[in-house]
Amino acid sequence: MRYARPVRIDHSKLVVKPGSKVRLKNFDPKYTGGFRSRSEAEADFAKDTARLAKYQDILYAQNDYAMLVIFQAMDAAGKDGCIKHVMSGVNPQGCQVYSFKAPSSKELDHDYLWRTMCALPERGNIGIFNRSYYEETLVVRVHPEILNFQQLPSTTRKGDIWERRFRQIRNFEKYLVENGIAVVKFFLNVSRDEQKARFLERIRNPEKNWKFSASDVKERHHWKAYMSAYEKMLSATSTKEAKWYVIPADEKWFAHAAVADVIAHELKGLGLKYPKLGKEQQSGLAEAERMLLAEK
Repeated sequence: MRYARPVRIDHSKLVVKPGSKVRLKNFDPKYTGGFRSRSEAEADFAKDTARLAKYQDILYAQNDYAMLVIFQAMDAAGKDGCIKHVMSGVNPQGCQVYSFKAPSSKELDHDYLWRTMCALPERGNIGIFNRSYYEETLVVRVHPEILNFQQLPSTTRKGDIWERRFRQIRNFEKYLVENGIAVVKFFLNVSRDEQKARFLERIRNPEKNWKFSASDVKERHHWKAYMSAYEKMLSATSTKEAKWYVIPADEKWFAHAAVADVIAHELKGLGLKYPKLGKEQQSGLAEAERMLLAEK
């Protein structure tokens, strides 16, 4: 008798329901699902990364769909580590990672979606954005003086620019989905105390000094403003086509397990299948097999 795999990661506790008003205080960054231990989570994680690798192989072979995975978070929330661990088993040929920093002068000569459009995944591929166009509704909202350097016509800055950008992003993501690019979005939800501990570790550990920037500490002074900006962003842009998942990130092992589980689940939902060959192609395979077996 086969027993069902216990549900340790309840997606309903992570997903932002479309149309809901988000309050991050309702999402516990220390939450670890139904796991009784880290080792139990790591066992599930291994199974999910194997599933993810299998689905990615089919995605690549079928070459109809693509998947865009977006990571947003405060500094030190674990985006890099999450990407590294979760995607450790996939075929590098079918996966690309793009990290978006402050836009260059060339990028500022285009609209704010342009640079990410240029990095969208090809069919059969998984594309990962480490930060994304959502920065234009987060860091720019917390520091609106950045708008002064974006070469925007005065007409585009009238009214509620943030609601306008939310609408543009919703439309953009719906366009992607309707053209075969699935969109999966993660906000790694780290607590302020845990961020502080990770910053201190980066300062005190010589092997992690390179990860630390003094500007990161300055941004902590705007923590409340960032949380407010994230709440507005999550509320306005979690849609039926492209839902947000709020991933508790204080325990890295749980964040890795949850992200792997969600990506595998979303890939499975595409109904992927290996391509079937036509009669001519099957005949060609049979002939190739006959020739190989006939070799001396």
